[in-house]
Amino acid sequence: MESSLSDRRRVTRGAIYHCIYETDGVTTRQSLAQTLGLSLPTIYQNLAELVSDGLVRYCGEVRSTGGRRALGIEIVPDARYAVGVSVAARRLRFAAADLKFNELAYRSMDFRTAGRSAEQLAEEISPLLERFIDEACPDRSRLLGVCVAMPGLLTPERDRVLFAPTLQLTGADLTPLYNSIPGERYIENDATSSGHAEWFTRGAVGNMAYVSLEGGVGGSVLIGGSPYHGTNQRSCEFGHMCIVPGGLKCSCGKHGCFEAYCSPDRVSKDLGISLGEFFDELERHNPEFGLLWTDVLHHMAVGIANIRMAFDCDVVLGGELSQYLPPYLGLLRQFVAANDPFSDNADYVSLSVLGGHSVPLGAALHFISRFLDEI
Repeated sequence: MESSLSDRRRVTRGAIYHCIYETDGVTTRQSLAQTLGLSLPTIYQNLAELVSDGLVRYCGEVRSTGGRRALGIEIVPDARYAVGVSVAARRLRFAAADLKFNELAYRSMDFRTAGRSAEQLAEEISPLLERFIDEACPDRSRLLGVCVAMPGLLTPERDRVLFAPTLQLTGADLTPLYNSIPGERYIENDATSSGHAEWFTRGAVGNMAYVSLEGGVGGSVLIGGSPYHGTNQRSCEFGHMCIVPGGLKCSCGKHGCFEAYCSPDRVSKDLGISLGEFFDELERHNPEFGLLWTDVLHHMAVGIANIRMAFDCDVVLGGELSQYLPPYLGLLRQFVAANDPFSDNADYVSLSVLGGHSVPLGAALHFISRFLDEI
């Protein structure tokens, strides 16, 4: 009986917290009671606990239609925070976010990870992570956890890499890296993390396919907010979907993959220049670069149209390359529509709202979401 009562109290407390969390602005005790169908004494009791725990606060008086002004109530966003780490082939990124998914701190650095063992990654990343946490959010008592996101397929236990050609870590045991992370820790696929972040930022509603255009090409699909992993944890590896049978060789060893045609490396690393330099030349109407970019967009459109056919939902393009896509989005939509028998405009294709921060922020979101689910 006592256990059942405790569960009921926890559910009530959680409902009150979520109602405050989801309110645009501030709310009041009277509004909470009316919205949730709870008595004012129940509201008072649970609010006292939430205030005592530092999770909500009173924030002055709120205008009312008559009588005394009511006290406003709001979430304390920085009551907890989480940290995300993005491990890419040539870059490390760190981000810290509070409970409302506000970015508290961000750091990016050039760092070649490809070819390093899990032991080497753990040894080199750990002090950088510790320094970031100390500088960004030194109060470790508020740290929910640290999630590391990397490009690759992982076992359900997150202890081994099944496939990671861009990092050259296929088959690696991740235990050394996992053990080097302070506090609560988790390891996730980078496209799953960034897709979740985009879905959450856009209002946490509906279904969405996310295409990550980082060093390679990855992806994720969010169905009502839940990532679809597939039977063998290999879902949404869009980069290795064949779009040109027998075409260009991919990092996976096969030919004609989406990644081989649309990876950022095709317009930067393969040419020995940076992405910024490529697009600078494109703006100067370099004819050779113009032909290459048009080819990239045509093949990107084929991949996007295939994803749309398979999942029938909005498609969001993120990752490093997406930051350069705004001037070309209209043209890309035209190319996608030409491959789609059901749409004349492909306005279901959009660009990331988080840009280059989406992977580490999405990694941090893992622990923020868990906190919101469990409160």
